Amino acid sequence: MSITYEKDKQDIVTLTMDMQGRSTNVINESFLSTFRKILDRLQAETSLNGVIVTSAKKTFLVGGDLDWLLHLHDPAEAFQAVELIKVAFRELEKMGKPVVAAINGSALGGGLELAFACHYRIAIDDERHKIGFPEVNLGLLPGAGGIIRLTRLLGLQEAFPYLMEGKQVNPQAAKNAGLIDELATDQSDLLARAVNWIVANPRAMQPWDKPRYRMPGGNPSHPRVAQMLAIAPAMLKKKTFGNYPAPQAIMNAAVEGAMVDFDTASRIESRYFAQVATGQVAKNMIKAFWFQLNQINAGENRPHEVPPTHFNKVGVLGAGMMGHGIAYVTAYAGMDVILKDISLEKAEAGKLAIGKIVDERASRGRLTAEKQEQILDRIHVTASAADLQGCDLIIEAVFEDRELKARVTEEAEGQIGASAVFASNTSTLPITGLAEQSSRPANFIGLHFFSPVHKMKLVEIICGQRTSPQTLARAFDYVRSIGKIPIVVNDSRGFYTSRVFATYLKEGLALLAEGQHPRAIESAGLQAGMPVGPLALSDEVSLSLMVHINEQTRKDMMAEGREMATHPADTVLETMTQRFGRLGKAHGAGFYEYPPDGPKYLWPPLQSHFPSTSKKLSQSEMMERLMFAQVLETARCYEEGVVTSVAGANIGSIFGWGFAPFKGGTLQYIDDYGASDFIRRARQLADRFGARFNPPTVLEQMTTAGALD
Repeated sequence: MSITYEKDKQDIVTLTMDMQGRSTNVINESFLSTFRKILDRLQAETSLNGVIVTSAKKTFLVGGDLDWLLHLHDPAEAFQAVELIKVAFRELEKMGKPVVAAINGSALGGGLELAFACHYRIAIDDERHKIGFPEVNLGLLPGAGGIIRLTRLLGLQEAFPYLMEGKQVNPQAAKNAGLIDELATDQSDLLARAVNWIVANPRAMQPWDKPRYRMPGGNPSHPRVAQMLAIAPAMLKKKTFGNYPAPQAIMNAAVEGAMVDFDTASRIESRYFAQVATGQVAKNMIKAFWFQLNQINAGENRPHEVPPTHFNKVGVLGAGMMGHGIAYVTAYAGMDVILKDISLEKAEAGKLAIGKIVDERASRGRLTAEKQEQILDRIHVTASAADLQGCDLIIEAVFEDRELKARVTEEAEGQIGASAVFASNTSTLPITGLAEQSSRPANFIGLHFFSPVHKMKLVEIICGQRTSPQTLARAFDYVRSIGKIPIVVNDSRGFYTSRVFATYLKEGLALLAEGQHPRAIESAGLQAGMPVGPLALSDEVSLSLMVHINEQTRKDMMAEGREMATHPADTVLETMTQRFGRLGKAHGAGFYEYPPDGPKYLWPPLQSHFPSTSKKLSQSEMMERLMFAQVLETARCYEEGVVTSVAGANIGSIFGWGFAPFKGGTLQYIDDYGASDFIRRARQLADRFGARFNPPTVLEQMTTAGALD
């Protein structure tokens, strides 16, 4: 670690952090060793009027070394490590001289903790910069004094969103909230303001070190704070089902720390950090949300020999829910969009829907008036295929009907250049089959978006048998240009995400067919970490669509000379749709009732039509079945080469359909469970509930090879 030490004529020292060989500054052993030497040098100064801490990187300081944290298993080692950092930060703020954090870029995690150990914080006013504590999103908590200092700076209630939700804000919002004291226009202005503050405040002290300090908003014994804290644990448990240790540990450290002196509070924080950082949930989340996500975004499955592509004009076929969503995110990214539908009226309805998205985001301060206008100006509606001329990319987003997709493919390809890419936003139909209707199958690829498109981060890129590497690379570049996460998979019915997601729904229906209580089934899904119970989610997807997909799959497999295996869920779907006409939420009736003037509730006759069984399963057994169904199908996808990397499987499951983030994804679930124990348990489930739980051979091979590590 390199920290430049420069003392000016006013006896003010500027410390400039510049970690060699890395694009960002991180806190690790090298940082701590260098920082310790710098502190000793500062304390030995005979004439020192103040200190400025800044960075030579584009960011200020991003926090702890996650590679070290991933392999950290000894709580004592974790405790000692953060205590050493805290000693250094405490010496900095108590050295008797004013210290300013001159924040030139984003200050996240440990970087913000260092800034809070300074007496004053000035940041460059750039909305691209982020200030906050993202640790909770990695299963961690701020361990270098962040909890203790932030709660003493803002108060418990105001600090909780930044600590427990990982809230990040730009410098202006940070100043409004009290995280930052002053804003600067650029690096020169930043350092000048820092010098001015030091000169004007020669006896600076931290608020919490002053004799009459009182915590803003009151400490935990204050009636208003005590009332909030009385219900906060229950609200947290309702939200997390106890699956995430970090938010609870943050709350505990904050509240307990608010009742004691600063140094005792600091040790309390260190103990909670050591407990959480060495736990399995943190390992799962660091691996998925940092290492594997970065691996995917960096292009692990993008052909590297193909140069980067920039798209100027994109055609979107179909202005319905998916089509107008795709048009919006494309225009937001700065590309011109031709939004085509069968009639101009339908295309204009799609643009009106985009207008509502834009208005909603603007009302929440996420879009300026200028940006709103730019987005809408880039979207051109039409009913004429001729307007697709000049498009670099066409994305088809029409109904899941093979013949319809064939017609729009032929129509669009008659208008576009030979090098243009044609992508189908299909969720189930194999790309190779759809590409048979294309005159240029090498340029044909699948782009499976998720609904609602403007909120969901994942796009599944599906390669057909004849898709070229150039087409794959160009599709990848488009997905990254619109700010989405691309996972690359090979062709298969349902591909990866739809295929595995369906097993969650079907296993929930299988439990219902067995006579398990519907409310218990829903609770099992939520407790296992899924965002919605399987019955409610089936309603959202549409029971009629699930039946349609089953029928289409059966027909296609018969045409291939194969027979589709029966599933216990099939009987439930047939009963609900054909006997009772309950087709799902969009039709107003499914497993749930949807009253116009109140919240949904489970259809009361549901249990009588699927009578309760004497063989009741425990919640943990139902949770296991719901999760094992997804994990085993993922393993089969890996075995068949549909999904080609562990990272793709894990990230696709989390961002695609919300697979339990605290488990780190479908394949990481096996590692979390213990690979040998998982295989053994799968066989037990297969003996009791059917062959769908048989573990594929590849699991033994992956376990032996360490592919899940």
